[in-house]
Amino acid sequence: MANSYDMIVIGSGPGGYVCAIKAAQLGLKTAVVEKMETFGGTCLNIGCIPSKALLHASEMFHEAEHGLEKLGIKVNKPKLDFKALMAHKDSTVKANVDGIGFLFKKNKIDAYHGTGTIAEAGKVVVSGDDGREQTFSTKNIVIATGSEPAGIPGVDVDIDEETIVSSTGALDLKKVPEHLIVVGGGVIGLEMGSVWQRLGAKVTVIEFLDKILGAMDGDVSKQFQRILQKQGLEFKLSSKVTGIEKTKKGAKVTLEPVKGGDAETLDADIVLVSTGRRAYTQGLGLEALGVEMNRDKIKTDDHWQTNVKGIYAIGDVIDGPMLAHKAEDEGFAVAEMLAGQAGHVNYNVIPSVIYTQPEVASVGATEEELKKAGTAYVAGKFPFTANGRARAMNQTDGFVKFLADKETDRVLGVHIVGYGAGEMIHEAAVLMEFGGSSEDLGRTCHAHPTMSEAVREAALATFAKPIHM
Repeated sequence: MANSYDMIVIGSGPGGYVCAIKAAQLGLKTAVVEKMETFGGTCLNIGCIPSKALLHASEMFHEAEHGLEKLGIKVNKPKLDFKALMAHKDSTVKANVDGIGFLFKKNKIDAYHGTGTIAEAGKVVVSGDDGREQTFSTKNIVIATGSEPAGIPGVDVDIDEETIVSSTGALDLKKVPEHLIVVGGGVIGLEMGSVWQRLGAKVTVIEFLDKILGAMDGDVSKQFQRILQKQGLEFKLSSKVTGIEKTKKGAKVTLEPVKGGDAETLDADIVLVSTGRRAYTQGLGLEALGVEMNRDKIKTDDHWQTNVKGIYAIGDVIDGPMLAHKAEDEGFAVAEMLAGQAGHVNYNVIPSVIYTQPEVASVGATEEELKKAGTAYVAGKFPFTANGRARAMNQTDGFVKFLADKETDRVLGVHIVGYGAGEMIHEAAVLMEFGGSSEDLGRTCHAHPTMSEAVREAALATFAKPIHM
């Protein structure tokens, strides 16, 4: 039947498109439903990809203004072509979303634009913007609808995406603000704050907790905050925002200490509300179907199936870190499973990266988590100040930290603050995927001189002693 499929995926973000493509490669007749005009979901359109384009461009601008002279390269003071900067971001997004459309065609996946609603198990209704409805039958439905920005708990905020913005608006500002206030010291807030600070804005970060980066390793949080302060970002920790209102010149933010005290008001051109994200499950018809939820998240079993047979969920709509690559792994596994193979995701080895300069990367447990669990461990650290390649590139900020089981030496977590940390973390991820020890990595030859030698030295520091300290 023309309108019948083996699998229909609702949502074409990283989880959805990977699931659909893998399913098609394994011989399943597959369709995708996407409510946005373009494929790729939040990540490719208004998240990961455009933010990385702006991060890279702003890093190059900052390096030209402040870093080249230290290397003996004299240039005139760089001028910012804001229009060209944003055009680079837009062209990067277009190339990526067009690529997903090409892959759908290549793998003979039918793609439908519109809002997908699950009428019943095995039936999806797609409603287009023109009001036209199409109904499709399918053996399996995969919900991959992602997430959306969350507001500030207990505070009524009018996010207009012009003066008071979410991450979406922060990627599309009309000019560099004089003063940007970031509400929330997590990944999104620090990445976008870094972009606009490098381009000339004063940036103030307000964080409810007494540290930035939430649950990330404490050593990482402390040193990373010091690095960002040295770059010019200002922090107000242990502070809660009680109100945000628009003014003629921008906005006013009222905040007060979490433990009590006098309130203060700050003026800003732009306020970025980056206090986390929530699962996007509206309009799917889940309540009528009786799909079990855990607050805003969809409950699934160990095989990503909901309590309603034939309906699966992956990515941001289920428990676990809201990361694109976590969704991709789940999509890959679900496709394999529905094709009769054995899909698997190792949730203990999912790296996370903050794409600032320097980068922050982490995989596995933090030291605080190991202490709380009562796990006996050994920690080994190595600073980039002692790495020859880092010195040669003037990129000596940060360190590598290993955490290994005290008895077996099996690596339980690795944390890196430093230039290129997002690339180096995968060496640790592969090691952990195979149950490797710090000695396994420490005895593996690394090219000299490379930044990755610091990873080896941290491993050596965990089971023996580093060479270059």
